[in-house]
Amino acid sequence: MSAIYLETSAVLAWLLGQSGADEVLALVERSDQIVTSTLTGAETERALARAESQKALKAAEVQKLQGLYSRAQQGWIRLSVSDDVLARAGRPFPVEPVRTLDAIHLASALLCVRAIPELRMVSLDRRISANATALGLVD
Repeated sequence: MSAIYLETSAVLAWLLGQSGADEVLALVERSDQIVTSTLTGAETERALARAESQKALKAAEVQKLQGLYSRAQQGWIRLSVSDDVLARAGRPFPVEPVRTLDAIHLASALLCVRAIPELRMVSLDRRISANATALGLVD
C-alpha cells in the first residue's frame, strides 16, 4: 500500500500546472491513500482568490479549478486541525524557522504516520521538504 500526505504547495502546483505538477499527479495516481489537512482546502481557496484578484486567473478558470479540487479531494482523508495537531505544531522542528501553517502540515503528517506508517509527505516547499526529510516523512 502507498499513502501520501499532500501539502498545499503540491496541490497548487498540480491545479495550476506549475513546475512539479507532473510529478505530483503521478504520485497521486499511484497512491492507494491520499491524506491532507482541512487547512489545505482553505489555503487552496485563498490562493485561487488571490490569483483572481491579481488578474492572474479569470473567474471562470477559478471556478473550474475549484470544481477540480472539490472532486479530487472527495476520496482523500482530510485531517482536522485538532488540539493534538496544534500542540505538536507549537513545538520545535528539526529545520527552523518554520511558519505556523507549515508547522500545522508537518504536525498533521507526523500524527497521521502513527496510523499509516508508510505515509510519505509530498511538498514543493523547500522548508517543509527539509523538515519532512529530517523527520523521515520522505524517501
